[in-house]
Amino acid sequence: MITLITAAERHNAEVGDWLKSTYLLSFADYYDPKNVEYGPLRVFNEDIIKPHAGFPSHPHAEMEIVNVVLDGELTYKDDLGHEVTAKAGSVQRITAGTGINVSATNNTDNPLHVFQLWFLPNKRGLAPSYEHMSLDFLDTSNDLVPLVTGQKVLENVTYMNSNSTVYYGSLGQGENYDFKTFKIRKTLIYVIDGSMLVNNMEVDKNDQVRLEFLDVVSLHGRADARFLLIDVPAAEANY
Repeated sequence: MITLITAAERHNAEVGDWLKSTYLLSFADYYDPKNVEYGPLRVFNEDIIKPHAGFPSHPHAEMEIVNVVLDGELTYKDDLGHEVTAKAGSVQRITAGTGINVSATNNTDNPLHVFQLWFLPNKRGLAPSYEHMSLDFLDTSNDLVPLVTGQKVLENVTYMNSNSTVYYGSLGQGENYDFKTFKIRKTLIYVIDGSMLVNNMEVDKNDQVRLEFLDVVSLHGRADARFLLIDVPAAEANY
């Protein structure tokens, strides 16, 4: 099964004059009972944060939070003592667990482009923790790069407490890539820019496609394309 959700169907939101967001799942003032979560993926936001602005310190609990920095620099602080500047090509994982206070700001003169993804953890009551990796994934070509995962078969990747994996993908025009999956898993693809065929369905910039009950997801670049691919378990018992 394959479902296309076009760019026009996304929920757009603005917070003051400093934040422009797009919500792919129910969040804040956007609520759709049919679009609350996708497997353990609970939040998928694309944020543009203006210079010298951001999210002040605020609490989180019982969630795996992933920040994927596409452009600019994100300054992160928490009450565990971490203070990190994540540049483009970096990934952050925050295990909120029993509770953590964090801030995420853009302290530069340029806009910050970041994806914020929240996953329901596979175990409650975890100790809060933080991990940051500079993966330089933006330099990839015609490949999928794992950014964060709870599937221990992958190495040199940020670990999270969810049986899920987030990939960054790049396909040149005319290039092909087959992503092997299982019928017990689901796949969400969000096109950052460019145009693709996903199992022969045309998917353009800011479109997303959700796939279930498949063994292979076939990708073809119609024009140079960048995208996120999120692989999650289908059954609630797995998270």
